Amino acid sequence: MSLTVDDFDFPLPPELIAQHPAAERRGSRLLHVCAGQTVDRKFADLPGLLKAGDLLVFNDTRVIKARFFGQKDTGGQVEIMLERIVDATHAICQIRASKAPKTGCKMRLADAFDVCMTGRAGTDGDFFALELVDAGDFWELAEQYGKLPLPPYIEHPAEGADETRYQTVYARQPGAVAAPTAGLHFDEAMLEALRAQGVKTAFLTLHVGAGTYRPMRVEKIADHRMHSERFEIPAATAAAIAATHAAGGRVIAVGTTSLRALESAGNDDGTVRSGGAETSIFITPGYRFKVVDRLITNFHLPKSTLLMLVSAFAGYDHIRAAYAHAVADRYRFFSYGDAMLLEKTDAI
Repeated sequence: MSLTVDDFDFPLPPELIAQHPAAERRGSRLLHVCAGQTVDRKFADLPGLLKAGDLLVFNDTRVIKARFFGQKDTGGQVEIMLERIVDATHAICQIRASKAPKTGCKMRLADAFDVCMTGRAGTDGDFFALELVDAGDFWELAEQYGKLPLPPYIEHPAEGADETRYQTVYARQPGAVAAPTAGLHFDEAMLEALRAQGVKTAFLTLHVGAGTYRPMRVEKIADHRMHSERFEIPAATAAAIAATHAAGGRVIAVGTTSLRALESAGNDDGTVRSGGAETSIFITPGYRFKVVDRLITNFHLPKSTLLMLVSAFAGYDHIRAAYAHAVADRYRFFSYGDAMLLEKTDAI
């Protein structure tokens, strides 16, 4: 199946892009897509769609305050978005400025500390490497002086409520610059109810990078190269997946980040390798899934790699029909929007 980026475009009225979350985490809608059929539900209905012995796999990454504003030593204004903190004194970032800084350029961030741009980074050289000029710790400086990095399609600056609602209730491991948004719908009460009915839970960590919002710059999807992200799968999670499949249960990825980590570490027999690694896996229609049986996810951007991923999982035609239904029925889109429960299909 030869597909281009334009094959994953769809018309989306701007007013359907959610600017704020639902009043309650479980207050969103849920579109259930199974064998091409769509059923309109509420996210609060999710426990009734799961059964004892199923396993939910969550991404417990925590969003750091990764956005900074500052000034180059030449006087120009800059906006910096951390891609990842490499260690206490080094980071990789995106930089927005009237002119890209040259190697060796020093910048004053948040009127509090200085960094030096030491060179280009990333697969295509479209990120920048930063080094602290004086003593300090990037993790501490981000927490003290950084701003919460809401997605570019959310038009208001981060507010007090965003500090809570743009994190999952189970966020533990700091390092992401974008939230694993499928998990934003879960509250503690729902997690407790699911466990009480015999649904198991497990966790992994994948630190979502700023590259997740980068538009694709190619025509043929086969020419695209994904940005790399770090992930860690605990031994307990790998064991839970093996036990679930052995007992006939279903492994349900909560979010595309969980799915990408599991499939990156997956073996042909449906088990996964524990430990840490980097992944640049690019999942498109025709991919055969090894580990994940069902997927909980939000609605994704037109022409995005994540829309290609869900099309591979639930079927290209099924997803096109589901998205057309969601637009017509006024579902809310993207990070603060509504959710989908997708059943895996063999259809391409």
